[in-house]
Amino acid sequence: MSGRTSRDVLNKGVRLMARGIREEPRLFAISFLGACLAGLLTIGSAYVVGAVVARVVVPQLTRGHAEAGVLVVAAVVLVGLSALKVAGIVGRRLGSAYMQMRLQATYRRRVTRRYLELPPAWHHQHATGTLLSNASSDVDATWIPTATLAYAVATVVMLVGALVALLLTDWALALVGVAVFPTLFVIYAVYSRQAAARYDRVQELRGDVSAIAHESFDGALVVKAMGREEHETARFAEKVGELRDTMISIGRLRGVYDPILDSLPSLGTLAVLLVGSWRLQSGAIGVRELISAAFLFALLDMPVRAIGWLLTAMPGAVAGWDRVHRVLTAPGSMVYGTAGLRSRGGAPAHLRFDGVTFAYDADQPVLHEVSFALPAGRAVALVGPTGSGKSTIATLAARLVDPNEGRVTIDRNDLRSLTAASLAETVALVPQVPFVFDDSVRANVSLDRPGIDDERVWWALRMAQADGFVARLSDGLDTMLGERGVILSGGQRQRLTLARALAGRPRLLVLDDATSAVDPLVEAAILASLRANAGTAEGQSLLIIAYRRATISLADEVVYLENGRVLATGTHERLLRTAPGYADLVTAYERAEAERERARADADDAPAGAMVTS
Repeated sequence: MSGRTSRDVLNKGVRLMARGIREEPRLFAISFLGACLAGLLTIGSAYVVGAVVARVVVPQLTRGHAEAGVLVVAAVVLVGLSALKVAGIVGRRLGSAYMQMRLQATYRRRVTRRYLELPPAWHHQHATGTLLSNASSDVDATWIPTATLAYAVATVVMLVGALVALLLTDWALALVGVAVFPTLFVIYAVYSRQAAARYDRVQELRGDVSAIAHESFDGALVVKAMGREEHETARFAEKVGELRDTMISIGRLRGVYDPILDSLPSLGTLAVLLVGSWRLQSGAIGVRELISAAFLFALLDMPVRAIGWLLTAMPGAVAGWDRVHRVLTAPGSMVYGTAGLRSRGGAPAHLRFDGVTFAYDADQPVLHEVSFALPAGRAVALVGPTGSGKSTIATLAARLVDPNEGRVTIDRNDLRSLTAASLAETVALVPQVPFVFDDSVRANVSLDRPGIDDERVWWALRMAQADGFVARLSDGLDTMLGERGVILSGGQRQRLTLARALAGRPRLLVLDDATSAVDPLVEAAILASLRANAGTAEGQSLLIIAYRRATISLADEVVYLENGRVLATGTHERLLRTAPGYADLVTAYERAEAERERARADADDAPAGAMVTS
């Protein structure tokens, strides 16, 4: 159990529904007025039916013949009341449906917008599947009660009216209503207390199931290549089974309470008939009052259920809202400044890190007082062993995260002082793992940004050495690439992602090992074209995370990192002479290649039929 009481659920639920009413007051008013109209006509029709039976049907049966005119008038009155009641029901249902759907759509947009506002550091702490669940099933659950909210509120008005009508009719019949209706609410309160923890767990498990499924789908190739299908299936089945069992427990709980709740209005009608018969025999009431009271109880069955539907949906709504609210109020928003930089396509930018310290976890800094400069129009290579902080520097340069200490500046402007638009126009980050949208080549490169026409797209493709394979695709720029660019190789996806960045004419291009899957000769051609373009009026400064010696040697300066600290800076040749760790790192690839070549040569020289043992 979560420790949440039925009063907590009710209080939170009432505040949540009040929020929905404030956000969609017109739609709630339409639904509420329609429900009130239908409800008041329900009470009125009960007394009209009683009057018709007592003054028309019974006398006609007593006389043994029917008067057509009287029956027609009675029928017209009943049909007229029914038509008005139908109009009220239509208004109630349409208003409620529109209110529910609009609130769900509004909060999906708010959750999605909040995801885009939150920095990557926040996203690293939350599974993608859980975030999908927040924006879908949690939002749905939050606003499900609004489907019956207006009906339930109007039902309260109906019940008050019904009790007043019963009191005016007969005190004994009113006592039956006073006994039945509060009993219903007590039973709903007990149900709510027992169901709250289960609904909390259901919403949590839905997020877990979505997270595991998303992770398995993303890693489908790894799962198949490593033969881990059964393991992933078992992992998924475990959570799905727990979700199933929890939902079954809710079903069992409802199986206990629903029959009780369904039977109470019927028992109330029976009680009214018994008490009413006794009162009729004693002469306290007439046939009209008895029939009106019994018919009123029968008609109130469905409206009273509406209150039940609202209360039974409340625990799930509160559980969903708690998860949605955590996203909407999550700390860590990246606030942008008001300063602007040069317009798109200006001269290369000057980047500088001044004493930058950064930590994803406050207890374990990733970078320690990192300082270096990237002059305008130059190329700087970041080199270091795995875990030295190179990718973190790349994300700081693009201001995907902010430093805990120190400053990152472009043209002497702190990145935190720049507008989002200015930063996006100035800096482009190309990550090691490329992302290709399920769209055409043209759309993937241009991203519908203004000023990027086909000529610019082809230029960017040529710079990224991607124009050749794009021209060979079946529909050229119009070729649909499939989900995550499934029809392309890893190197082709990287080149397409690079072209996307270049098409925006950034003044600073950050390459986070962005050509790791590209053939070394193609990579050399790409970097050569970028270096040649850097000296032009529309060129860009280059910050390159690199491992291959050929790539590093193209840089004007190298920044060597270890354990989040800058150990040495200088040209490639200088660091080979003065930094032993750097020399060992950049020559490791050549040594490995040489060893493989020797192994192949030894295998070729071995006598035929010789056995090789490990």
